[in-house]
Amino acid sequence: MKPGLALSFGYEDGSLHALTSAGTAPEILLRDIYSLPGIDLNDFSVLFVSMHSDQRFLAARALQIEQFLVRGGVVVANGHHAYSYLPRMAGFHTIDHYRLSDITVLRLTDHPIWHGIDPRDLTFRRGVSGFYGRVWHEAPPDAQIIHALGKPDMPLDFIYPVGRGHVLFHGGNDLWTFGGEDKQLASRIMQWVAGERDVQ
Repeated sequence: MKPGLALSFGYEDGSLHALTSAGTAPEILLRDIYSLPGIDLNDFSVLFVSMHSDQRFLAARALQIEQFLVRGGVVVANGHHAYSYLPRMAGFHTIDHYRLSDITVLRLTDHPIWHGIDPRDLTFRRGVSGFYGRVWHEAPPDAQIIHALGKPDMPLDFIYPVGRGHVLFHGGNDLWTFGGEDKQLASRIMQWVAGERDVQ
């Protein structure tokens, strides 16, 4: 299988370390985000975009990213979608004066990446809520919505097709940094990308 590509945002020992050290296929190569114009994405199976990435720069590369997806690539993207670098994505919506019930993670669909992980363990981290997500995005009509915030019509995690490829979008802190010792999302994401759909 072709390797994956993780775009560095200047901190090589940051959250991307969870991906590059997962020890599962595909191999993940780390490249500076600003080298993207000179990279042939056909050489990769998946593109990982951190919430810390320069979205304004990525928006200038939107056509390159869309062509990668249309040809069958996968993009795993995180954060608040503020600049249009992903096809068919709208901007994010904040929740004014939110309460705990407004940022409680609701599971709408079971999925191998999150199988066996209690949504309460996503809602809370060391007893504090909001790390997993505090804003929502309008998902494309044909998206598979995995999680929502507070109410089912406020999508947080979803997967949608673009041509022969797919976008896995998480509207919060980098998805691969979550999960307990026995349920690390980084390795589960890698297995899902590799096509092992029966990951438990």
